[in-house]
Amino acid sequence: MFEYFPENYGWSQSVAIALLVGGNIHEIDEVCQSLKAMTTETEEASQGVWYEGWEKLAERAERLAALDQETGHYLSAGRKYLSAACYHILAERHVTNQDPRKMQAYEKALDTFSRGVELGRERVERVEIPYQGASLPALFLPSADSGRGPCMIFFNGGDSIKELLYFVVRREFRRRGISVLIVDNPGAGEALRLRNQYSIPESEFTASACVDYLEGRSDVDPDRIGVMGLSMGGYHAPRSAAFEKRLKCCVAWGIARDVGWFFSSVLKGESETTGLAFQLAWMFGKDTPQEAVEIAKKMTLKGVADKITCPFLIVHGENDRFSPARDAEITIEEAVNSQKRELKVFTPADGGVEHCQVDNNSLAIEYMSDWIADTLGGKPKG
Repeated sequence: MFEYFPENYGWSQSVAIALLVGGNIHEIDEVCQSLKAMTTETEEASQGVWYEGWEKLAERAERLAALDQETGHYLSAGRKYLSAACYHILAERHVTNQDPRKMQAYEKALDTFSRGVELGRERVERVEIPYQGASLPALFLPSADSGRGPCMIFFNGGDSIKELLYFVVRREFRRRGISVLIVDNPGAGEALRLRNQYSIPESEFTASACVDYLEGRSDVDPDRIGVMGLSMGGYHAPRSAAFEKRLKCCVAWGIARDVGWFFSSVLKGESETTGLAFQLAWMFGKDTPQEAVEIAKKMTLKGVADKITCPFLIVHGENDRFSPARDAEITIEEAVNSQKRELKVFTPADGGVEHCQVDNNSLAIEYMSDWIADTLGGKPKG
């Protein structure tokens, strides 16, 4: 992976994400030049420079979008508002939840994303999933086909949000006749930031609520609903498939076999992926990271994978620094009752070796969408 900040994996990963979701490399470099001198400063100072740099780009994009909107060039305005949303999301990414600027940037991201979708005529619908007396926010991306078709429920990781994932999956699934429901599951995105809905080990509760919702849609085939998740969602999706039998397939994009082990290693300083450790307690609704780890220890696929009976795909990178590739091998070996199980590990020969293929995610997106189309009866040839 190209690491703009060799001494700071978290920042380098975020730069890679910025490029993957359509950020302009010259604008990104403009921000990163000012950050290079900050990598040895205090975390608080570094967070401030990070935030200010990305917010500057977001505000520029908003200003240009407003000019386009005033002159009636709505498609151009829509694209720029969506760019602004991406930059706002990146601005808040490395700012602690104790800093009020995090929520300010996040709310701007929601606003500019909404305006970008409307003016750009994007095919996406904001929906609410009834859940335990409240609701979960989600984005529904319809397929290109009319009538009832397959749909994948897409769960977030520990530090991603539905608006960011929209940019990742908005094309390839739709082209293959597959709808996608991107969910801010408890502990992530809007569910965490605006609704205080915290992560729990029993992911099947969320999945069941999503299936209930999708079964009521006239454009979704209730017999062709699957689930997928990336990063920490690589625990949520397999756990859901193990216990919610209405799900007809499962994709783990970066397996998260033992969430407790990973977070424990982060707190001990044994992992280089420590950039977002500050939000560990927040996502579980606890006062301290140590309390959160006690809940995370319950989030394991040991004794769970053998309960998956639907088709099951794991997509992993050989150089994944969050979860060892061996964890993917063990999990697929344990899924002995899956009617169709497959492990795809991307190696240096092809690229995409990092966590969730952040170094080349188009390889993973194409592989997963083809596999899902083959499995659920979509259109793998387009």
